[in-house]
Amino acid sequence: MTETPPLVALHGVSKDFAGVKALTEVDFECRRGSIHAILGENGAGKSTLIKIMSGVLEPSTGQVLVNGQPVAFGNPAEAQAAGIVCIFQELSLIPDLTVAENISIDAPPRRFGLIDARAQRARAVELLARIRCADVDPDMMVRDLSLSRRQMVEIAKAIGKNPSVLILDEATSALTARDVETVYDLLADLKAQGVACLFISHRMQEVEKLCDTLSVFRNGQHIETFAKGARSDGEIVRLMIGRDVEAQFPPKPAAQGRRAPVLSVENLRWERRLKGVTLDLAPGEIVGLGGLDGQGQRELLLALFGVLRGVEGRMVLSGAPYAPGSPAAAKTGATRVALVPEDRKTEGLMLELPIADNLLAAGLKQVSRGPVIDAGLAGRAVAAGIEALRIKIGRPEDAVGTLSGGNQQKVVIAKWLMIAPDVILLNDPTRGIDVGTKQEIYRLMRSLAEEGRAILFYSSDYAELIGCCDRVAVMYDGRVAAELSGAALTEEAILSAALNIHAEPA
Repeated sequence: MTETPPLVALHGVSKDFAGVKALTEVDFECRRGSIHAILGENGAGKSTLIKIMSGVLEPSTGQVLVNGQPVAFGNPAEAQAAGIVCIFQELSLIPDLTVAENISIDAPPRRFGLIDARAQRARAVELLARIRCADVDPDMMVRDLSLSRRQMVEIAKAIGKNPSVLILDEATSALTARDVETVYDLLADLKAQGVACLFISHRMQEVEKLCDTLSVFRNGQHIETFAKGARSDGEIVRLMIGRDVEAQFPPKPAAQGRRAPVLSVENLRWERRLKGVTLDLAPGEIVGLGGLDGQGQRELLLALFGVLRGVEGRMVLSGAPYAPGSPAAAKTGATRVALVPEDRKTEGLMLELPIADNLLAAGLKQVSRGPVIDAGLAGRAVAAGIEALRIKIGRPEDAVGTLSGGNQQKVVIAKWLMIAPDVILLNDPTRGIDVGTKQEIYRLMRSLAEEGRAILFYSSDYAELIGCCDRVAVMYDGRVAAELSGAALTEEAILSAALNIHAEPA
């Protein structure tokens, strides 16, 4: 009996970018009715692999086959016509269009040659119900949706193309816990229908729960493919990074008495999102922000960085009243404040501009003499930033969008370190990056704290909060519900405070 060919196969595929090998002689395949994890550090070649499969890139050498037949996709539309649909980490939605318009933007239903708005809306309602998001209003502007809801609309848009191969690139990294469970159920349904799902995630618990097959990539090479359960977590990580894993989190300093705060907020309020936040942040400490998504953490960071208008309450920075009217004011005061934002693609970087320009964007004053940028100072600053964060690049003149996700995040962090901030606000900075880069960021955070910087760190990962932070303020409904430190800083305690309940003693 002849074996059915894989839905998609790559034979000897390589991809070069200006002399840099992104993929080297890769053989890979995915089959019907499988949820197949693609694992590897940022820069391992995962993004290049899926871009070749989905028609965004053409291989330098090698061959792509669909159902056993060679193909040469010239663009994503040709790949979608062959049944290959990719949900990329950077969303493709247009903020100033409605949910319904975005879902059908590639091929809107027409009547008498015009877009049929009623049919377009009905299609959106049907697809949103299919992915269990019937609560999303199809007439709502995408710009008014939360990041998690926007991601779900992106998934509905992809499902509407009836894929036989669905590729998800960190598609759950921006989702709330409820939406993650919804995606789990959806993928199980697609698997039962014979769809091949390729799943890129740095969350091993997701991989273990969802995937039946795992493939590891490292330095542009396909290292190994195996069935779920065939390798331990430690073995998988060693395959990914090519070395034994160090301790995940750097050691914390010995507990000290509370120092005078560099930043204090008291009864901070904004619209219906912040309802009386009181919090202190001292030099040399890492304070975590915990809680379920959407409890005011993002708004608190934006308020501290001067983004929001109409903030009420009292803020004190280095002993003086603090009311930044803009991010420019926050970053240029006597005590400088920096924010690493939630979404590096849309809020942290200018993807089409060179790496060097992105690194200098926040600190042009530091490399200028009067109104003119000093080329020598700028070049040395860029080189120092790249070296300090070990950013893997081809040339500083390359577009920052060509870098892997982890290296893009390093650029965002390095950009803000250019201003030598005294207070550093971090909004989920390790979302969607690999274990090796996460460890580098953890060590950097602790090093910056040891230098006397004050760090306020929001993370959706409770293990990060426990491992990185000296204390954690857990937010619930726009307030700090609990502050935890020492032996009281446990996952159970964080979750109990996040749900506004009292943990029962063990």
